[in-house]
Amino acid sequence: MTVMPFDLKGKRVFVAGHRGMVGSALVRRLGREGVDILTVQRSEVDLLDQAATNRWFAANRPQVVFHAAAKVGGIVANNDLRAEFIYQNLLIATNVIHAAHVHGVEKLLFLGSSCIYPKLAPQPLREDSLLTGTLEPTNEPYAIAKIAGVKMAEAYRSQYGSDFISIMPTNLYGPGDNYHPQYSHVVAALIRRFHEAKESGAREVVVWGTGTPRREFLYVDDMADASIHLMKNYSDGSLINVGTGEDISIADFARVVAKTVGYTGAIAFDPTKPDGTPRKLLDVEKLAKTGWRASTSLEDGMKRAYAAFLREHGKP
Repeated sequence: MTVMPFDLKGKRVFVAGHRGMVGSALVRRLGREGVDILTVQRSEVDLLDQAATNRWFAANRPQVVFHAAAKVGGIVANNDLRAEFIYQNLLIATNVIHAAHVHGVEKLLFLGSSCIYPKLAPQPLREDSLLTGTLEPTNEPYAIAKIAGVKMAEAYRSQYGSDFISIMPTNLYGPGDNYHPQYSHVVAALIRRFHEAKESGAREVVVWGTGTPRREFLYVDDMADASIHLMKNYSDGSLINVGTGEDISIADFARVVAKTVGYTGAIAFDPTKPDGTPRKLLDVEKLAKTGWRASTSLEDGMKRAYAAFLREHGKP
């Protein structure tokens, strides 16, 4: 569809979740857009609290919202903290999207997740695969909360004409990631594991699962750039995928991480640990038609991610 470009310049732009990996990347990227960036600490406003969220929107009157606030984690966190993941993500999406409507936000971008697609959906994952099959069991609560956010944005557009859009990123990595030993995503988990193995002189690193699942990885600053591009150039009720259009096996990815970190020992796999979805590659044809493609290679992105890890959590 033909869309008149949305002008961000001079707007009051609220980045919900600005301290997270995606939110902080958005703040970095928005610094080039000539906008008034609005952020709020959780200690000041808890987005789980509807009344507090509404009061903040009423007082600050954002014109644009990037909704990157969420409780996130890797496969173990999703499986262990099922109640927290569905409860908190449902509340955050409900409160922010409704407040945006009530207080006249001009445009909102809701950040979803590729885990919303069915576990065995045809590859690459097309946007119209949503709700066509059973979800991956380990992250079903989180996926359901994200699907609810997508459908809520869609419903407000349908009923009220709200310019709310939803985007589905692939697996993200980069500065600001969570390196928790149990609850981190696969990229951060492997960076930490290989770094610690190199530091300790370990002869072997064990990677969870069989190593056969394939994953797509997008550097978070590319994600932020895509988000701003879509905020300016996309307006439609249907969601849109954001990724690179290329994937890699976990086994091969582990070798990329080992090389980046400088670990030279052996790599083994533990098939007793969950693999998750066999493959998650996004169809990014719709995104490409808007004029955007990822620009950071996996090798370059991993070098930047490891440098950020050393700055944030380790020592060279």
